[in-house]
Amino acid sequence: MAVLGTLLRNRHAGEAHMAWNLPNLSCDTVFELTSPDFTHESPLPPVHAADRVGGADLSPALTWAQPPGRTAQLLLVVEDPDAPTPRPFVHCVALLEPGPTALPQDALRAGTAVPGVRVLRSGMGRGYLGPAPIKGHGPHRYAFQMFALADPITSVGGRMPEAAKPRALLAAATNPLGRGRIDGFYERP
Repeated sequence: MAVLGTLLRNRHAGEAHMAWNLPNLSCDTVFELTSPDFTHESPLPPVHAADRVGGADLSPALTWAQPPGRTAQLLLVVEDPDAPTPRPFVHCVALLEPGPTALPQDALRAGTAVPGVRVLRSGMGRGYLGPAPIKGHGPHRYAFQMFALADPITSVGGRMPEAAKPRALLAAATNPLGRGRIDGFYERP
């Protein structure tokens, strides 16, 4: 597998198509998004990696500043812009009620019942998918992005958000009031 990673070493989706850079999610107000499990632009602890690469698929705990007052819903998106794919790989999408300002570790697992959290479809399946980059491809950035939305996402193309593909859900998000981001790295040698 390291041979494949070496062959694809210069192929990356890039940040241009990340949720953070979509015109419908752009805004000037930025709020703080942090984690007690890692600091911005530092390595993610192995426990947050996929179980198939030795991790436990535990989503990191997150904390954030109180979003703007008119926030109706929070949208959390975790993407890997270093994946050798046309667009960043989506590791998690979730909708959150605006009241809480923290998520405990492992709150984004499919089937986990954390009050106020709706875990949606990711790039493969539902819920948080821990990092599992191709061996030898180099370090991958995992961008945890949160958007405070004035208008809640109640349907996507006439379907419930839980049935929507991640890119369709991101396209349906409008009227952001603020956003926050924290990035971690993970690499398989």
